[in-house]
Amino acid sequence: MALTLSSSRRWRCELSVPPAQLATLRLLANRGHSEDVECDSTLASVAGMEKKGSKCKRLKLVLVVGAGGIVCELLKSLVLTGFSHIELIDLDTIDKHVGRSKAQVAKESVLQFHPKANIIAYHDSIMNPDYTVEFFRQFILVMNALDNRAARNHVNRMCLAAEVPLIESGTAGYLGQVTTIKKGVTECYECHPKPTQRTFPGCTIRNTPSEPIRCIVWAKYLFNQLFGEEDADQEVSADRAAPEASWEPMEAEARVRASNEDDDIKRVSTKEGTKSVKRKPLVPLDWAAVQSQGEEINAADQQNEPQSGLKDQQVLDVKSYARLFSKSIETLRVHLAEKGDGAELIWDKDDPSAILCHLCCKPQDAYFQDEYEEQI
Repeated sequence: MALTLSSSRRWRCELSVPPAQLATLRLLANRGHSEDVECDSTLASVAGMEKKGSKCKRLKLVLVVGAGGIVCELLKSLVLTGFSHIELIDLDTIDKHVGRSKAQVAKESVLQFHPKANIIAYHDSIMNPDYTVEFFRQFILVMNALDNRAARNHVNRMCLAAEVPLIESGTAGYLGQVTTIKKGVTECYECHPKPTQRTFPGCTIRNTPSEPIRCIVWAKYLFNQLFGEEDADQEVSADRAAPEASWEPMEAEARVRASNEDDDIKRVSTKEGTKSVKRKPLVPLDWAAVQSQGEEINAADQQNEPQSGLKDQQVLDVKSYARLFSKSIETLRVHLAEKGDGAELIWDKDDPSAILCHLCCKPQDAYFQDEYEEQI
């Protein structure tokens, strides 16, 4: 099918729905009722609609299963591209909202920027016997966003029995892939055994991050090396004993950058560090130049800051991420100092400072990866 989901120019998952057919699907989703519409046989097959002459009939709603990290982006993308009749189901609660249903919180978040969206949220398990084959048959499309293998198998089987197309977009650790499943047309989710989770050697991650996933793992390793429990297998700078951990306040971020980026990038760009890979030398960021631009950029950002809407949907350049990284390092340094000598910080997805540190250093590592992959 040709629907493209992209978080960057290098991370792309493609389903194949031609633009004209996608427009028809959006029209159907907005109506939310059974209605005759113009369509061809391909769209009828994909959407599971009954074709009579040039007309197709049958549309109810779109079902989204799961309300975790994937759905934060999925729901936003669905409503902003025209799908406004959605049912959402998830069993879990969310800590930030004091045990409230994830599905309900996701619904309320979407309605903040798309008040006209018609979203029904269920705080329940999709494996509940109440959700029968007939329940699944009322949807034109089911989208899976689960990290649970048993639940994914269950939804796969129910969609096959109901003959409803399934877009499987769940995750398993760092692994994530979007696939389209249509009975009689494609393989199903259980056609092939799923591989066990891979591990990623620290030497590969710090020296040649040739995949986006390795940039994510690299960022996690960096946090642990600076603030958490020492692990020689997860060091992102193996050639030194991390002198930046002494935390001289005025030099902290510069020393972190010099230790974990500049020197290491220069080292792996030498002939000794690239025996098995042909590539041009990588050029590290000029950290002094980034720092000198900070005050000027911050003043401009304050003037241009949006007053409403999706404030976290800004597209930043690498130097902007570097400046935010500097701020996050200082905040985490203060948190560590408050805990006293010998204390450690544990990376927590609900800690804004830890997330910001991870978010900001990952694109910088990916920046050098981009330069690397463009050269091979």
